[in-house]
Amino acid sequence: MNILKLSAKNLSRNKLTTILNIVLVAFGVGILSILFLASTQIGDKLESNSKDIDLVVGAKGSPLQLILSSIYHIDFPTGNIPAKDAQTLMQNPMVKRAVPLALGDNYQGYRIVGTDSSFTGLYGLKIAKGNFWNKDLEATIGSAVAAESKLKVGDHFFGAHGLSNSDDEHKQHAYIVKGILAPQGNVTDNLILTNIGSVYKMHEPNHEEDKHHHGEEEKEINNREITSLLIQYRSPMSVVIFPRMVNQSTNMQAASPAMESARLFSLIGVGIETLKWFAILIMAISALSVFISLFNSMKEKKYDLAIMRCLGASKAKVFCLVMLEGLMITVTGALIGLAIGHIALTLIGHFQESSQARLSGYYFLTDELYLIGAGLAIGIIAAIIPAVQTYKVDIASTLSKDK
Repeated sequence: MNILKLSAKNLSRNKLTTILNIVLVAFGVGILSILFLASTQIGDKLESNSKDIDLVVGAKGSPLQLILSSIYHIDFPTGNIPAKDAQTLMQNPMVKRAVPLALGDNYQGYRIVGTDSSFTGLYGLKIAKGNFWNKDLEATIGSAVAAESKLKVGDHFFGAHGLSNSDDEHKQHAYIVKGILAPQGNVTDNLILTNIGSVYKMHEPNHEEDKHHHGEEEKEINNREITSLLIQYRSPMSVVIFPRMVNQSTNMQAASPAMESARLFSLIGVGIETLKWFAILIMAISALSVFISLFNSMKEKKYDLAIMRCLGASKAKVFCLVMLEGLMITVTGALIGLAIGHIALTLIGHFQESSQARLSGYYFLTDELYLIGAGLAIGIIAAIIPAVQTYKVDIASTLSKDK
């Protein structure tokens, strides 16, 4: 007697109830899977993109907006700051490294970032093909940009004004791709990097364009504006002194990535926590539903179980039969739920406007094994009482009654 086949046959007798129970489990596990995957990916992105940046300095406004635009590149900048004021901060003895950023253009939704060689050191960038940018209108592109836009080393492209719209192209100048970055696993995969002079050149009136030529980046930013500075401190003491100095004695704003990211994640966390409890409630309802269906099924199958006992099936075997029915429903539901979670996240990522914060369904966590474990636990809890009832079946009295 094959218990597995017998359990499957028993479940197929009442297909609608079985399917409903599987759907309930799958729905609960699917929601939890999406939440686990999304929150982990968001947390990893927040950490990997800001781990070596102590402070961001930019125009006054929302500190969170400044962080999102300068580190994660998923919001609009708060404005611009005078380049000479930024230069003064860059030379402050409390600053170990300061990386200037000039934002404002994009190519097919990928942001063009004007910066200098300190940016490559900050993110530990490596080249897969070609070289880093060196002169005006030379660009080095991220691995995701190269893969999706089909740009190759030596190709030319036009930047467009704004951070997402590609309608207003700067046709007077074309960038040339000098290199493609090796995959970094952070926001730089989705960026186009060039020097600050290139960004200025794109926004100059035509009659002034010839007045400016290649030169050192420090000279290029004189009497100009940039978007922000990414700063690394020289010592832990700077954490207290430097931001206060910037906020109180300059027209600029200092924002801490660690603080703002934690605030952002706490805001997201409220919604995530609510959805988690909703999913847990669904799984509790599914456990109750499985229990009721198995309990009712036991009443209907008392005669069949008595016949099985007469044919030589032990109490333990009949007990395992009922337990297996509960486990088959919940484990099947858990596996389908995990598949739903990954497929849903793949679709969400596909339709996301921002490539910088794109979520992926091709991401697997060891925590997901706990969801399968939860499916097993639900199956055991739901089936244990009906399974124990099998021990109480009185063979003689059951068979003496009409079925």
